[in-house]
Amino acid sequence: MKLLIGGYTKKKATGIYELPLANSNENSQPEVGSAKEIIKIGGPTYFVQDNDLLFTINNAGNQGGISSFQLLKGKYLEKDSYLTTGSSPAYIGINQENKLLYSANYHTGLLAVFSYDNNGTLKLLASLTHTADSLGPRPEQVDGPHPHFFDQTPQKNLVSCDLGNDCVDFYSLENNQLKHLAKYQNEAGFGTRHLVFSPDGQYFYVVGELASKINVVKLDEKNWSFENIATYSTIPTDYSEHNGAAAIRMSNDGKFIYVSNRGHDSITVFLVKADHTLELQQRISTFGEFPRDFNWDNDQKLLVATNQNTDNATLYTRNAENGCLTPIQKNIYIPEGTCVLFDE
Repeated sequence: MKLLIGGYTKKKATGIYELPLANSNENSQPEVGSAKEIIKIGGPTYFVQDNDLLFTINNAGNQGGISSFQLLKGKYLEKDSYLTTGSSPAYIGINQENKLLYSANYHTGLLAVFSYDNNGTLKLLASLTHTADSLGPRPEQVDGPHPHFFDQTPQKNLVSCDLGNDCVDFYSLENNQLKHLAKYQNEAGFGTRHLVFSPDGQYFYVVGELASKINVVKLDEKNWSFENIATYSTIPTDYSEHNGAAAIRMSNDGKFIYVSNRGHDSITVFLVKADHTLELQQRISTFGEFPRDFNWDNDQKLLVATNQNTDNATLYTRNAENGCLTPIQKNIYIPEGTCVLFDE
C-alpha cells in the first residue's frame, strides 16, 4: 500500500509524491516511509484516480485546468491537459462508471464536466458560471461566487457547493448541458464548502468553511424539497481565533462524520444518531498547521491528515466501533500537502 499526496507548489513542493505504507518490523504497526516525487506539476491541490489513470488539478502559471496521467511500467506519463487562461480549479470529482470528471473553480465561478477515455484523453462536455445571486457578508464572499465542490448525487444528478453564495445547487446533465434543478440556501456567512450524503441518500451534511459549522439537511431528490434539521459547530465554543472548516467525510456505515479544522488544527468526529442528528465524539489534533484534507484506506482502518503550512502529515488508526482516531505516526514530511489518496 502507498499514499499519494499533492498540494500547493508555492514553496518547496514540485508535484505529487508517493509514500510507501507498510507494517514496521518493530511493532507491526503501519508506518509511512519517505516521500518521492512521481509527477512534476504545478499546484496539484486535488486529484482523483481510475485504475492506472490519475486526473489532477494543474496550475500552469498563467493557465489553469486539469491534466491526466497514466501509470505505465511504474512511471506516470502525461496523457492530456485541458487548460484555460486564469486560475486553476479547486476541486475535481470523478464518475468512474461513466468516465466523467467534475471540476469547480473557486476563482472564476466555473463548473465543468469532462469525459475521458481509457487513454486519459479529455473532452469538455458542459460548463456554466455561477453568478452573484446570494453573496454572504464576509470578506471572502463579497467579491463574488466561489464554487468549491462539484460532484454526483445519490440519484446521479450533480451538486455544487458555493462558498460565496452560501448555497448548494443541484443540476442535471442532459444532452451535454447543465440544467439547474434546485437550490438549498445556507445561513448568511456560512461559507458552503463541501458535503457528503448519507448512505440512503435522504440526508446531506454540508460543511461551512467560514462559520466552522455542519448543517444537517433532509433531502427529497425527486420533489426537490429540503428540511433543515440541525447545525453544529466543528470547533469548541470558547475557541476565538481564526478557523476554516475544510474536508468532510462520512464512514461507509454512515455512523460517523469527520471534519478538518484549519486554525484549530484538528479533526472533529461526530456520531450520527438514528434520527441523523449529530453528537460530538472526539476532537483530536492533526499535530501540524492547516489540515486542508484527510483520507482513509478502503477498509477505513487508517486515516492520514495533511498539514499544509507545516509540511507534515499524521497517520491514525480508526476505531470502527466508536469512530475515534488514535495517532500512530506524526511528523511525516510532505511539503504543502492538501490532497491525499491511499493507493492499494
